Amino acid sequence: MDELTAAAADYQQAKTKLDTARPRLAAAIVDAARAGRRQGEIVKVTGYTRERVRQICRAAGVEPAE
Repeated sequence: MDELTAAAADYQQAKTKLDTARPRLAAAIVDAARAGRRQGEIVKVTGYTRERVRQICRAAGVEPAE
């Protein structure tokens, strides 16, 4: 297998893993917000911005705790 083929295969594998992990993280963020965890703590743990955390929570019908 040449370098290009190996790199493309690695990329596809990483993309598949990300496509699986992203919804899992979003669900965990929503669960944490529902459990009363503060938005700042969620931001610190996930590395997402406050706005992204708000978007994820609002899409699930939850207002994150400030």
